[in-house]
Amino acid sequence: MKIYHYVTASLLTALFVVGTAAESSAQRLYNGFAPYSSVSFGVGSSHYYGDLAGYRRAFRATYIMPRWNVGLGYTRQFTPKFAARAMFTWARISGDDYTFNKVNPEKYLVQYARNLHFRNDLKEFSITGIYNFIPDGRNSNARAKITPYVFGGLALLAHSPEARTPYNESSPDSSRRWVKLQPLRTEGQGQPGRDKPYSLVTLAIPVGIGVRYTFNESFNIGFEIGYRYTFTDYLDDVGGNPYPEASALQGLALRMSDRRQEQYASRKKNIPDRYAVLRDLFNSRTDLQGPISDALQGNLPRGGDGLLNDGYILTNLSIHYIIPGKIKCPPIK
Repeated sequence: MKIYHYVTASLLTALFVVGTAAESSAQRLYNGFAPYSSVSFGVGSSHYYGDLAGYRRAFRATYIMPRWNVGLGYTRQFTPKFAARAMFTWARISGDDYTFNKVNPEKYLVQYARNLHFRNDLKEFSITGIYNFIPDGRNSNARAKITPYVFGGLALLAHSPEARTPYNESSPDSSRRWVKLQPLRTEGQGQPGRDKPYSLVTLAIPVGIGVRYTFNESFNIGFEIGYRYTFTDYLDDVGGNPYPEASALQGLALRMSDRRQEQYASRKKNIPDRYAVLRDLFNSRTDLQGPISDALQGNLPRGGDGLLNDGYILTNLSIHYIIPGKIKCPPIK
């Protein structure tokens, strides 16, 4: 947690320094402009990209398993065009090999056979700079009616991926619970020759676009869409390492690491029999018998090619309350 507090303090210090400099610049460059602040609350959707929903199939990854996010922010408008925002967002992302690849298991055989899934509740604290394409007037009462903008910055991200335990036919009511995956070391993390356990705190780079509409003197309505590139490949608990040796794991860790031998889809509540599809392919296509055997039993990487870390997109529909400025008393004559 020390790194969490250190990075949070650094981000807040950076916001203060940038804000002070920007406000000083505003007074010099925009004589008469009155900086103002606002607070915002928004909700939207979350879309994951990673080893279980690859960037090469970004369109499908965007719409196949969307989840939700809520956010609370504070924005300081320093100049007619430049603002800075501190924001906390709680977002859930999710991925599932069966759901993502069931439309074409023949083409995506390795991913379909892998049978992994996850969900992850992300706690994101970000500081971003905002550039308005249409400038405000002299104060908050003279805001542009419609303001398109771009933003970019830095975020601190806390996360902890989870997955459902394997289905137990003899005791179905007691199975299917969600468990945290990082403590299980599902890719053999910490074992000789393996990576160290991944951190549950990382950084991300948020960038995106948005638009604000001035509803009245006190409120704006906004919509934005932003992408987060993270500095981890384990939002989904899946990296590029091969399956660990069975002797390296035991118990629940071993069962959660390699789920290829499970007959049923590992996440679905109605327990689809995914083996029936593989069995039909095996019996009808001799050219697929070798690849199916390799996908189910071979020592393959659990994850993708590792070219890009995991990321996610957040959409956000928000309402902004403009904090009233100081009331200046008229001079006494």
